[in-house]
Amino acid sequence: MWGSFVAWCLGQSPGVTLEALTDQDLQAFQAARFGMKTSDLSWTPRHALRWMRLIDRVLRHHAATQNVAPNTAAADWVAAHPRVRYADAASADPLPEFLSVSEVRHLIAFLSQARPRPGLAMNRRVAHLAFTWQELRNRVAVALQLGGGLTPGDVRVLTIDSPTSKGAGTRERPWKLVIPGNGNSGPRETPIAPWAGELLQHWLQVRMQAGILGSFLFPSTRSGKQWGKDSQYKCARQVLDDAGLDSSEGGSFRLRHTFALRQLRRGTEAIQVARWLGVEPEVMSRYTRVIASPVDVV
Repeated sequence: MWGSFVAWCLGQSPGVTLEALTDQDLQAFQAARFGMKTSDLSWTPRHALRWMRLIDRVLRHHAATQNVAPNTAAADWVAAHPRVRYADAASADPLPEFLSVSEVRHLIAFLSQARPRPGLAMNRRVAHLAFTWQELRNRVAVALQLGGGLTPGDVRVLTIDSPTSKGAGTRERPWKLVIPGNGNSGPRETPIAPWAGELLQHWLQVRMQAGILGSFLFPSTRSGKQWGKDSQYKCARQVLDDAGLDSSEGGSFRLRHTFALRQLRRGTEAIQVARWLGVEPEVMSRYTRVIASPVDVV
């Protein structure tokens, strides 16, 4: 976030410095971000509040190190925008989008068509053979978002060493994932549902048989190139569309939210679910508000 803001400041003519930053500059920065294509980066009031808090902290730290009066431009901007100022209020925090029970069951059945299923009629037993490796990759990636609470970014950075199968019992299938860390947090582990583990196990076999190179678990090409953000987003959306689920409301993040809610419904402590999701415990209040309401999500 800070890098994006600095890049914008340096791109102005003349460049914007910490000392000279004004609330008009911040208004211009907001205007420059308005209407950005990716929904993940849209500047909602809560997102704007996060930006301004970060900028204000840096301004105050800079003032303390220079022994000068702090620049209050960010704080002044927040004070002048009530919707941003009170964005952290509970009433301003929308409940997470999630799948209903019937939608979850339908999606699991739809995704599972991409793996071998012994015991079914012959035409359904061999249906998985019609899938290309890219189609299988897309379905397994979506399965891990629903069955393991992964974000799209998590999916793209998984490596072939991420799945853990040892200790899974009599059936050798992945039962948890080690998700690499990034600049904001360290690596973490999360369990994955057995049905998602079955899909992942099949993908690992197909990936090896197809001779796909590289260390990424879900590459974009046979040579092992990392899956791009836009491509992965479109592929996940297509899977949901093909499953007959509306992908426009909440996108694939609904899958992660559904995972969290299902875990909480089963009695898992919120702090443990937060560790699996890689978020601060305070974030779980969004989910506990849903759990407290008469909504069936299991």
